Amino acid sequence: MFLGEDLLGWLLLALGAAMAVGNLLALVRPPGGDREVGRPPLVRSLLYIVVGLVVTIWALGTLTNG
Repeated sequence: MFLGEDLLGWLLLALGAAMAVGNLLALVRPPGGDREVGRPPLVRSLLYIVVGLVVTIWALGTLTNG
């Protein structure tokens, strides 16, 4: 198989971790710059963090048991 047998597991691990960390960092330090951008919605960000953590844990379980 192209790029190994565990390609889907690695992709899910990367996407889930990026989703969780990116939304967590957006809550901790919202984007600034030259224009004023408000904080992201709290409920949506927390939901995305939880979904990202679930996907990350699921991918880690798949990679370690498979």
